[in-house]
Amino acid sequence: MIIILSVILLSACGKSNFETESKETIEAVKEALNDKAKETNKKSEDINFYLPFGYEIEDESPNNILLKNGSKQYILFNNPQENKVSDVVYKSTVAQNKDLEINEQFKKSNQFGYLIIKNLEEDMNEMTIGIGGTKITTLIKTSSLKNEAAVMTQIVKSVENEKQ
Repeated sequence: MIIILSVILLSACGKSNFETESKETIEAVKEALNDKAKETNKKSEDINFYLPFGYEIEDESPNNILLKNGSKQYILFNNPQENKVSDVVYKSTVAQNKDLEINEQFKKSNQFGYLIIKNLEEDMNEMTIGIGGTKITTLIKTSSLKNEAAVMTQIVKSVENEKQ
C-alpha cells in the first residue's frame, strides 16, 4: 500500500513540475522572441547565426547543423526558401508529431514563432523552437526546459540567410 501511494505521489509531483516548468518555458520563449536578435558569430553554408559560448558545430549537412554543448545535442534546421513569417516548417513539424504536450504559436507582423514540447518519458522531453523556416530541436530534462528554451530561441532568432 505504501509503495502504491508513493508511486502516485511521485507521478503527481512530476506532472505538476512539468506544468510549472512548461508555463515558465512559454514565457521565456515569448520574452526571447520579443528581444533583439543576437549578433551573428558563426557561419555555415549560406546562413549566419549566433552561437553562445560553450556551443560548437559538430556536423553540417544541407539544411541541418548539429550543435553540441557538453553532452547535449541540438539540431538546427533551416529552410532558406521560407521567411520568418512562414508557417510551413511549423505545420510539417506538428504533422510528424502526435500527442504534443505544448504547441504554442507566437505571431507578430514580422515573425511567426512556435514552441513544441513532446513528453518522451517521465522526465525527458523533445523540445522544438522555431521562427518561420528555421527551427532547433533537442532532448531535454523537464527541469531544464525554461533555461534551454531561452538560449535556443536566441539561436533561432539570430539566423540570417545569405541568399534570399
